[in-house]
Amino acid sequence: MFLRAKQQIIIIVAAGMMLSGFIFFVNPSLEKKAKTIESETAMTKLIIEEVTAQKEQLPMLKKHLEQLQVEAEGYELKLPVERELGSFLHQIADLMNNHNLKNQFVEPGKEVETEKLNCIPVDMRCSGKLPQIFEFYKSLQNLNRLIRVENVKLESKNSSGGEVNMETKAVIYYQPMKLES
Repeated sequence: MFLRAKQQIIIIVAAGMMLSGFIFFVNPSLEKKAKTIESETAMTKLIIEEVTAQKEQLPMLKKHLEQLQVEAEGYELKLPVERELGSFLHQIADLMNNHNLKNQFVEPGKEVETEKLNCIPVDMRCSGKLPQIFEFYKSLQNLNRLIRVENVKLESKNSSGGEVNMETKAVIYYQPMKLES
């Protein structure tokens, strides 16, 4: 009987030690794993929210892309393969005449040549009433050539007629001729 009681005590002590070992060694590692899982779950939820927000923007971005594609469609057509500087200067003079602008001056600057795109700066000056000058700029936008207006200076004359002096620095572009080998 004494032996049996001793065995039961040994079993109880062993079970207590195993329980203590579980509580002190296994349980903390489970807590760490649980905290890690909670943290990863929170990060995953944030990523899902970001992706959902970006997904909602896709239709708007697609529409914007389609608009840009429509705008860029005629881009190549507005870049002549040759300089065509003479015809451009003639078009500018015609536009100025059509809008009754006076004191006309149009002068090309030094050409800048690159491998893919060449440009020619152009200085333009004239005078007229403000509505005439605005109509000139509208007509300039409608030309079938890519033009970038870099600088516009409008200065009121001291006359009572409402005349304005206009100075513009613009750049026209053209594609360099490709030499076939």
